[in-house]
Amino acid sequence: MELSQIAPEVYACLQPDTGFGASNSGFVDRAGGMVVDTLYDLPRTQRMIDLYATVASDPARRLVNTHHNGDHCWGNQLFAALGTEIIGHRLCAAWFGRDATPELFVGLLASDHVPAAFEALAEAMRDYDFTGIELTPPTTLIDDDTLLDLDGLEARLLYVGPAHTPGDVVVHLPEHGVVFTGDILFHRCTPIGWEGTFDNWIGALRRIEELEPSVVVPGHGPIATTEGLRDQREYLIYVRDEATAAYEAGCTPLEAAQRIDLGPYGLWTEPERLAFQVDRAYRELGGTPWDAPVDTGRVFAEMAALREQYATT
Repeated sequence: MELSQIAPEVYACLQPDTGFGASNSGFVDRAGGMVVDTLYDLPRTQRMIDLYATVASDPARRLVNTHHNGDHCWGNQLFAALGTEIIGHRLCAAWFGRDATPELFVGLLASDHVPAAFEALAEAMRDYDFTGIELTPPTTLIDDDTLLDLDGLEARLLYVGPAHTPGDVVVHLPEHGVVFTGDILFHRCTPIGWEGTFDNWIGALRRIEELEPSVVVPGHGPIATTEGLRDQREYLIYVRDEATAAYEAGCTPLEAAQRIDLGPYGLWTEPERLAFQVDRAYRELGGTPWDAPVDTGRVFAEMAALREQYATT
């Protein structure tokens, strides 16, 4: 875990991209302090708090959650205990714990019989400690773009969902040319989508590009520029087009993913996450609502098949 100053009074807490859960956070040392996202478990979130304490003496006054996935908010309770105001989109709060809970992962890691499709996930999860987590959703809820005044510094909370998830929010600091994207951007690592649509996600990336930020802090991966936004946008367009052709040819989702030539995108970490994008394309093409439950068991099994295919090519 590394603290990097990216602008005056603005910091990013970065974790190496080790796979599922290795997310980033941000901190603005102004108006009592504002944190962007917590981390997957309490020990990591406490280490993040300790890093922020090296540049600010008091606990942060505000915390913004970019979305409801656990690796960006399951450390919220440590801030709530400090009296921090927790801000998020209404749909972020509504979806807390709907798709996964800490108890689910505790059980998965304790099991002697992990389903084959989830073996890689379980292995990645062993880096975390999911005990003691109490889901603590945002209590200050926004419905659309919202402006925060941090003692004269504008922090713009931009609602761009449903894209990666229903309640996606990015944080824009126009004075410094900084954007914290949450999981709208996975930089140099393959994106994974849950609820939302291709159009909204592509549109969200384009909207951030049009802000012309000089520094982009992704939800996962190293610090980026607008080039990283463009690369992921083009990836999503390419995968959607390829998946559409395969759908029209009568291929199954796995067959579609297996025939897609990833080219340079194959160099991104965890390229097998392609299965989630193909699944989203097939759901959209079949008319499935964007907020319908994802068949994670099937998609993780398809990821395992792709991982095996990539390992032999």
